[in-house]
Amino acid sequence: MSATRIDYIVNPATSPLQGRIRVPGDKSISHRAIILASLAEGVSEFDGFLDSADTQATIATFRQMGVHLQQEGGMVSVEGVGLHGLSAPPGIIDLGNSGTSARLLMGILAGQRFDSTLSGDASLRRRPMRRVADPLNRMNADVRPTAQGTLPVHVKGGRQLRGIEYELPVASAQLKSALLLAGLYAGGKTTLIEPEITRDHTERLLAHFACPLNHSSHRSGRRIETAIGGDDSALQANNLRVPGDISSAAFFLAAACIVPGSDIFIEKVGINPTRCAVIEILRSMGADISVLNVDNNAAEPAADLRVRYRQLHGISIPPALIPIAIDELPAIMVAACYAKGETILKDAAELRVKESDRIQALAEGLDKTGVTVDTWPDGLRVLGGQPVGGMVDSHADHRIAMAFCLAGLAAGGPITVKNCKNVATSFPGFIDCAKQSGWEINTKTIPSD
Repeated sequence: MSATRIDYIVNPATSPLQGRIRVPGDKSISHRAIILASLAEGVSEFDGFLDSADTQATIATFRQMGVHLQQEGGMVSVEGVGLHGLSAPPGIIDLGNSGTSARLLMGILAGQRFDSTLSGDASLRRRPMRRVADPLNRMNADVRPTAQGTLPVHVKGGRQLRGIEYELPVASAQLKSALLLAGLYAGGKTTLIEPEITRDHTERLLAHFACPLNHSSHRSGRRIETAIGGDDSALQANNLRVPGDISSAAFFLAAACIVPGSDIFIEKVGINPTRCAVIEILRSMGADISVLNVDNNAAEPAADLRVRYRQLHGISIPPALIPIAIDELPAIMVAACYAKGETILKDAAELRVKESDRIQALAEGLDKTGVTVDTWPDGLRVLGGQPVGGMVDSHADHRIAMAFCLAGLAAGGPITVKNCKNVATSFPGFIDCAKQSGWEINTKTIPSD
């Protein structure tokens, strides 16, 4: 990070938001596509890849481990080296702010012949890693986070992993994915039981790269089992079209629900059933969202979304939707401050361990702009009204930064959002994309204290 900070300033909109936009490619899919294509045999090509700070961390890591990747914007070509073709990186792997990279790579590196060390920026080094390290070590890996359970994480190579049956203590797609990837290197089957369905991009893409999984119901949730593992594992190259990221689209869905008269058309957004709970939640709050031109003829389904302004009302967000809307909750809860009545979010303790403590960051920012908000350890209550404007801190969290840009669209005065540089980790070009719909966001560069 350079010795400056970037603030965003949003003035209340003077006219409805309108137009056609296209958000960048899905971040979760882009990460996993690079990972699996690197471990596959043959050349894979992607269109729609998200070119962001986070995904560049994943690309840089595999280049360090001997994979040849060519990228031009959203077009990527990967010459896979096979499951056992990676080479030792020349030094510590720096993953910047990318928690997805860190957790998924732990699963892969646990099965390599060489030692490795993962680290990242100050924010990533605060995020919990023991939840991944502990079950990996049950698979006979040697994965060692710090005494606080954080990065840097040291991974000892040369271990023969073994498949386990493991019931996930939390609904976490990153934990599930790390263990499934480690299962590619394990002798015997790896069986996971997740308490709630979480995003299934890893499962879909494993099948897309010729490694299908078995799914079944379980008394505690859903059972996922690898069909092969260890020496029998092999991934085959395949091409992929990456749809637009619904987590990025969520800010525009919410924006049109805030500014009267708005009508926004968002093209080719991923509508994976384990990701599109944001549509269901906003609709239950009264939003007018249409899903059009559905395309199911690819590894990941996509569709166009049209959202037109309609006054929202508060709800209690169903707990079953929390794991599959976890990244969209900041946008939803900021939209809730313009809804009639109160919106209640509970069973969302996972928000405490994201890039920031998102429950605290949301509550702090809403309070500073005059919104009535209460918090619990696992959620918050927002009473609808109108923010009065003011200054809030994003805590260098990209989704908190973009969420409070929403708040400024219909506030009683301008809202300044501090520390927005990390928006580039998931949504490069956010300001330009917003401008296409009439959403004006100004920037200010300030020397750090």
